Amino acid sequence: MPILFFTVLIDLIGFGMVIPILPFMAPQFGASQFDIAMLIVAYSVCAGLVGGWWGKLSDRLGRKPVIIFCLLVTALSYALLAFATTLVAVYVARVIAGSVAGIYGVASAMVADLSTPEQRAKSMGLIGSAFGLGMVGGPFLGGVLAGDEINFFLPSMVAASLSVLAALLALFKLPESHGRDQRRAHRAWHLETGKVSSIRLLKQTHNLWLIAEFLLHSMVVSTVTYLFPLWMGETWQWGPTEVGIVFGIQGLLMAVLQARLVGVLSRRYGELWVLTGAIVLLILGFVLASLAQQEHWMILSFFLCITGASSCSPVLNSLLSKRTPLEYRGRMMGNASAMGAWGRVCGPLLAGTLLTLSGFSLAWAAGILVGLLFLSWPLYERKGQL
Repeated sequence: MPILFFTVLIDLIGFGMVIPILPFMAPQFGASQFDIAMLIVAYSVCAGLVGGWWGKLSDRLGRKPVIIFCLLVTALSYALLAFATTLVAVYVARVIAGSVAGIYGVASAMVADLSTPEQRAKSMGLIGSAFGLGMVGGPFLGGVLAGDEINFFLPSMVAASLSVLAALLALFKLPESHGRDQRRAHRAWHLETGKVSSIRLLKQTHNLWLIAEFLLHSMVVSTVTYLFPLWMGETWQWGPTEVGIVFGIQGLLMAVLQARLVGVLSRRYGELWVLTGAIVLLILGFVLASLAQQEHWMILSFFLCITGASSCSPVLNSLLSKRTPLEYRGRMMGNASAMGAWGRVCGPLLAGTLLTLSGFSLAWAAGILVGLLFLSWPLYERKGQL
């Protein structure tokens, strides 16, 4: 678990470095606000198309080789981004990165392999804290390296180097959690049961609506990460450095929440209660964002949205892993990762369209509706438990 934690952490620092620079990089190549949304969409469409396949492949070949391959190709995508001179080149780099964005789903499957059901939420929170810490160091480092002159080459190449470092750490230090015996059992199970479609698997495990939560969760997160830099840049003339600092502070809060607090609250009150409270918090953030006009309220709305959303991640992963047979764990966690990717398609598309047509207030207000849909499943599940 510690080696997996550091592998994911190093990769996500590199991923986080790109977040504050893309909204400022693309306009230099003639991109509009909608083009920026489409760059996010291009990455996420590719991740959605192949995310489930990476999880399925990890069931057959093991988690470790899939993680290493994805990390190395991710490094290549960052290098291409560093040398991009046209908007088309930026699109190509993001398409390649999205096509290998399977590491988080496979890492979640590895966490489930290594933890007991009782400790699942805590263990998922540990990997979630790696995501949070990555979002501390990544955006902050990306914003600082970009500087006031907005230099994109240096942060992109540092991100590439970090992905290579994570791949080397995985190669030499990360043990395989889905070993030969488990893969042999998986092949025997597959021969006995035959092919099972993803829809049939979701129905058999009663996870159809739960998997939709990953879509809605990513919609709200991607809406915030797309709108906030543009919002602050247009309203208060913020640049990559200011955006990176705010993302970094939020990432530190995410790390603390997911490493300690979410696991403790889940054991004490139950995962559905924690999920419900977290979704209510993010809805309040969207409400505040749709009304805010002063800088401090705008920043607070961002913190509320992301704090609520980040608290949902380990709980959703824990619930899904507990409700999935071991033989399909990698595939199911990969499907969840793919659904998250499709959410990152729908969120920026919806927000970008509303932003173009009506401005920021309506774009933020759309997040309230998505949040209410997100809230409906845990309320329904809790009602069934009463």
